[in-house]
Amino acid sequence: MFESILCQVPEYDPAVLDAVIELAVEIAREGREGRRIGTLFTLGDEEAVLEKSRPLILDPLARHLESLRHINDANLRGTIKELAQLDGAFVVSNSGVFVAACRYLNTVGAGIEIPLGLGSRHLAAANISSVTGAVGIVVSESSTVRIFCHGKMVGEIIPELWLLSRREVQMQGTVKQESIGDMAVITPKRPGWSVKGEK
Repeated sequence: MFESILCQVPEYDPAVLDAVIELAVEIAREGREGRRIGTLFTLGDEEAVLEKSRPLILDPLARHLESLRHINDANLRGTIKELAQLDGAFVVSNSGVFVAACRYLNTVGAGIEIPLGLGSRHLAAANISSVTGAVGIVVSESSTVRIFCHGKMVGEIIPELWLLSRREVQMQGTVKQESIGDMAVITPKRPGWSVKGEK
């Protein structure tokens, strides 16, 4: 579903990245108990992310079986949606296992620039993606999902097209917009880049 974003982040398992982005979009759409919530996921390079972060509270995912913490476990998805209401980031391994929750990302990247109006979650995602090999996936309280890789925003998902007319796209430079169902996916437009054979 997110082929144009997956093309921006080729070093990750597309099935795992797609599943984490899909979960982020569900959280953006649904919120929790009638209210919008924001959260942050890091995907990959989990050891480096753990070294550059610290727990905000006792980790609610600690010591649970790895099989119960995999992105493909249907029961985990509900748990993650509940935990998303808490402060801090989720750390997800390359293989799709949730390693930790409620982490404070304590890092500063060099030369990080994010568009004005984006908050501390976005800055944290950009920073952690610039100093580790992780991808940062942010769910904004404004119901937008943004993906950061190597310190730069590489994708923006507006999960409801009617929101597109009410929001300013934050991606800078020349962008490509695709509509998938009732969702808009915005990515940087690169010369020679194609989706499904289209140039």
